[in-house]
Amino acid sequence: MYADLREYIALMEKKERLLRVARPMNKDTELHPLVRWQFLGLPESERKAFLFENVVDSRGKRYDGPVLIGGLASNEEIYALGMGCEAEQMFAKWAKAVAEPLEPRLVPSGPVKEEIHKGENLLKHGGLEEFPVPISTPGFDNAPYLTACHWVTKDPETGIRNVGNYRAQVKSPTKTGVYLISGQQDLAIHWNKSSARGMPLEAAGIIGALPCLSYVAVQKIAYGVDEYAVAGAIVGQPLDLVKCETVDLEVPATAEIVLEGIIRTDILEPEGPFGESHGYMDPRSLSPVFEITCISHRKKPHLVSILSQLTPSESSKIKHRGWEALVLDHLRNHCNLKSVTRIGMHEPLVNLRQFIVVQMKKTHKLEPWQAMHAVLGFRYDLGKVVVVVDEDIDPENLAAINWALCHRAQPHKDVRIVTGRQTVHSPINLVLQHGQREGYDSEDSSLLIDATKKEDFPPVSLPAKEYMENAKRIWEELGLPGLIYKAPWYGYSLGYWPGELDEEAKLAANGEHHQTGTKLSTRTIHLKQGERLEDVRKKWTP
Repeated sequence: MYADLREYIALMEKKERLLRVARPMNKDTELHPLVRWQFLGLPESERKAFLFENVVDSRGKRYDGPVLIGGLASNEEIYALGMGCEAEQMFAKWAKAVAEPLEPRLVPSGPVKEEIHKGENLLKHGGLEEFPVPISTPGFDNAPYLTACHWVTKDPETGIRNVGNYRAQVKSPTKTGVYLISGQQDLAIHWNKSSARGMPLEAAGIIGALPCLSYVAVQKIAYGVDEYAVAGAIVGQPLDLVKCETVDLEVPATAEIVLEGIIRTDILEPEGPFGESHGYMDPRSLSPVFEITCISHRKKPHLVSILSQLTPSESSKIKHRGWEALVLDHLRNHCNLKSVTRIGMHEPLVNLRQFIVVQMKKTHKLEPWQAMHAVLGFRYDLGKVVVVVDEDIDPENLAAINWALCHRAQPHKDVRIVTGRQTVHSPINLVLQHGQREGYDSEDSSLLIDATKKEDFPPVSLPAKEYMENAKRIWEELGLPGLIYKAPWYGYSLGYWPGELDEEAKLAANGEHHQTGTKLSTRTIHLKQGERLEDVRKKWTP
């Protein structure tokens, strides 16, 4: 296995899964777009981890440490290296790690304590400005975001520890947001309990942890289960932890960077926009605020950033096998559905004539239904499933079609079943010909789905076209493999994008994101003791 992130990087290089980039690369405009190209234009087997060794920003600043992107799960092989097993063994290893966790052990010190900045030294060393935090979706994101930051907090009532991955907008050298999707997330539960007590929530953000911890932090581990223990089971030995300097928490001794501080429970601030994994930009929400009291890190720390946004991505791959194992465990062992043997994520195999996609730029809400009925009337055996999509969805790209099905359609309004169809070119017809009529009959039906958007949407969560085109030029300059890609390959507007957010994205790309942080500070929401995050959000207007 590996003892720390650096040994893991060496392992990837030995296995020829790592690409070192020595040319100067702008963290604000170039890192994520360049790595994005391999998810758009290469087969999964050819994707690699990128280690950027010469990182600068839009203001000309040069950083001391490298940035790793795609190093956790660019493809199945890289994920398997991090899990310490062959690809076909990952499913079983996940199940065993969850069932048989290994408790971590506390040690006196570790490499993460090589440099400690607190008090006056915190800002003297630049705070967060010391590290090359990339902009994930240049052209739309309003700041650099920590995407591979694993947040450690404790339940203030029970002391039970949790490690979860939450994005964090960099707002100043000593302040970030902490994005919580709902009050059901573990950190949100801790936050609400602390709020009820009128106390801030102590927290520590881990960057550059062991890959096994990253895999666990993004999963939906049951509340009360120590993620450190599950991660230890993956590597086959207890994780070494050290005490934080300014908060009562424990962090991995070999982490690259640790941020210590408090998550305030008396205020919330606007946070976002950020390109989300569902494929669209999240324009803005109210989020808690993390104030840094100490930063410790290794010499020349390696910053890790997860490539998220539109799938396929490192974010989707990193969740894949773990989610399968955890969902299977839930169904079999918690719901007593023993007949379930596997959870998989893959495209269906269908006959061409049975799955029909209609691309349309509609002018009236009834046009999709008219088009689908027209398809059925064209030929008696055409269209077991008929889907209408907008003009920006490639009708030959099943991934894009599924994107539209999941995020532009509401089944209770947008799905209809048309009966009275004939069963012709189908295995059902073969069964009927053999006289088996218990399960099927000679009447078939068609499923019609209107997967077009019914209102204006936020932009697609990919870097804007100019940044992707620039990254493509760099890609070609580096002599990387030829790209094969389909739309969407850059972010574009779908109607809803306030001008303020456009201006913030431009500031971020120019390295001036602190102006936005200062502005958002003027919109701070002051809370009464015990106010819950979700209740305040309901009353808030972006």
